[in-house]
Amino acid sequence: MTEWWFPDNTVLCNFAAVDRVALLEKVLDGRGRWSEAVAREARLSTRHLPPLAGLTERGSLGEPIEISDPAERTEVERLRRAVFGGDRRRPTQHLGEAETLTLITRRRDFRHAVWISDDRDAARYARRRGITTLETFDLVRAAVLEQLVDAAEGHRLLLAMTGAGRRLHRISAGPEDLLGPR
Repeated sequence: MTEWWFPDNTVLCNFAAVDRVALLEKVLDGRGRWSEAVAREARLSTRHLPPLAGLTERGSLGEPIEISDPAERTEVERLRRAVFGGDRRRPTQHLGEAETLTLITRRRDFRHAVWISDDRDAARYARRRGITTLETFDLVRAAVLEQLVDAAEGHRLLLAMTGAGRRLHRISAGPEDLLGPR
């Protein structure tokens, strides 16, 4: 059984902000997936973060997963508004989070998927639901442990992300934070 990884657009933007989308792709290693809303958010984000364009062009996250089943669409809207606080007048607000959570909780193929988000409230909700949830920090740590970058470079990447205005839930205090399990 494949363990799929669903990064949200915030995570994609974190790597694009430091022009390291290729590193993200290596960490995902063919396991990455995304919903239609997250794919749409990423396409819109390319205006401000051009490195994201390559992610879509290379198909690194597969085809965007459509939610067309009426029951799933109802669940998406319920989650978007009731759980994530989406406004009825802004139909795309929190849509990516709601679609991803619906895919993971309702589709058998994704029941053991990992959600990757730096949205503290969304991650907290997912964890309470028993969904394995990672953050950008965890992906950088994985890159270090897989020897895709060394710990000093991983630490610099996290600092560069925050320096580029990205808001990460966690960053390393130093390279040593990236060398072992939490």
